[in-house]
Amino acid sequence: MENKIVGGGVASSSPLVGKSSEPTIFELSVAGRTAYSLRSTEVPKRDLSESVPQDFVRDTPIDLPEVSERDLVAHFTRLSSRQYSVDLGAYPLGSCTMKYNPKFADAVANMAGIADVHPLTPARQVQGWLELMVLLERYICEITGMSEATLQPAAGAAGELTGLLIMGAHHRACGNKRSKVIIPDSSHGTNPASVTLSGYEAVTVPSNDRGLVDLEHLKKVLDDEVAGMMLTNPNTLGLFEEEIYEIAQAVHEVGGLMYYDGANLNAIMGISRPGDMGFDIVHSNLHKTFATPHGGGGPGAGPVAVTAALAPYLPGPKPALVSADGANVYRWTIPERSIGKVHGFFGNAVVLARALAYMLYNGSDGLKKVSQHAVLNANWLRHKISESFEIPYPQLCMHEFVASAHGLRREGGVRALDIAKALLDEGFHSPTVYFPLVVEEALMMEPTETESYQTLAVLAERLNELAGFAKTSEGQAKLHAAPINTPTRRLDEALAARKPRLNFDQPSNH
Repeated sequence: MENKIVGGGVASSSPLVGKSSEPTIFELSVAGRTAYSLRSTEVPKRDLSESVPQDFVRDTPIDLPEVSERDLVAHFTRLSSRQYSVDLGAYPLGSCTMKYNPKFADAVANMAGIADVHPLTPARQVQGWLELMVLLERYICEITGMSEATLQPAAGAAGELTGLLIMGAHHRACGNKRSKVIIPDSSHGTNPASVTLSGYEAVTVPSNDRGLVDLEHLKKVLDDEVAGMMLTNPNTLGLFEEEIYEIAQAVHEVGGLMYYDGANLNAIMGISRPGDMGFDIVHSNLHKTFATPHGGGGPGAGPVAVTAALAPYLPGPKPALVSADGANVYRWTIPERSIGKVHGFFGNAVVLARALAYMLYNGSDGLKKVSQHAVLNANWLRHKISESFEIPYPQLCMHEFVASAHGLRREGGVRALDIAKALLDEGFHSPTVYFPLVVEEALMMEPTETESYQTLAVLAERLNELAGFAKTSEGQAKLHAAPINTPTRRLDEALAARKPRLNFDQPSNH
């Protein structure tokens, strides 16, 4: 396909990309063109080898695009206008909590005293930062029902690994030889990965016919080899584990610890606490629950909070309020049996600042409302589409629920992926598809607390319309072809992942 630059835009006759096609940055490249200019008068030229040792000088220049600043800015601005985001519309990704976050938190995080501080600044010069982190730790512990926490982990998965390392350190200190960690069959994919990475064997327990942990099966696999159990509550199907006390008691009876995957904490804030349920270790996804825009690979933060008995094993250093020379000051401390650092410096600090701003902005009553509205929105949407889609677990859900397009596929060949792609044409991002694996043709939806009644009403209407299209041959053809009005049509995502085109000059048929 030949593209022609026309007044900063691109003309194309391709029917696959709508009215215009954006060239790649390499197509915009012109040899010798730069996005910057340096003063040339009275500045002598120097050969690169005079400043850089020859061993570090490349034989050939790096193949980078050569474009002007104007074209560079225009190119990425045009691309950004085609990128769907939480600031443009509803993003009902189940299990991912892609919600709009208040710009107030961004403003706080961008304050010079927060954003412009180097992590190697001596503690005595950043007392405000240390106070911020101590206060955030206190609030996290209050929300989760734990005793102390580390703010170092940079994401939920990092929090999982940190929690499992703490679990292992505890068992070794007690002289326990443990080899297994139990996870439910509906768990997040990072759970078994973290278990394996921490040196344990993952043992899966099935869900019962209500989508909850099968307690009787759990009891059959519990023995003195079990280090603990990883569980999120509400679980990944959006259902509250009604037998959580019995589950925790059974694990504790064999000397195991309960680990809380905090991905779904935004459903229970101010209503119930993991510590009161019997959990010993809790990670929180600050980037899902407390104001940091989530997606695009980061940044995130996954603080880990623990009971008093496990506090000596927390990563260090961690900030603490201490008395010195008759005054209260904040200093870095190392827990007695610390497992060591799990992140460079002190974690993704600006994410921590956003989270504290969000907590203070809402207050305890506001955080409770966040959870209540998330649960209300999910149940309202679930009810509105229940006649068009199968709802495998029809009981009251929490902040998210799982619908299924299995009936649509059985009757007319329309799959969950077709519904998801067609939603893009309707102005909505698609929900999570094909997860959890325990539901066929899964459509996992989390409308979040930040979407209005009007937005959810239109989303429900569009979902019901798409389910109606799936019952006619003409509608089925349109669904199979969706999306139609997006900048690019449906891509072969599996092929792109397995055989990515990384070189612009590399021929490609996909």
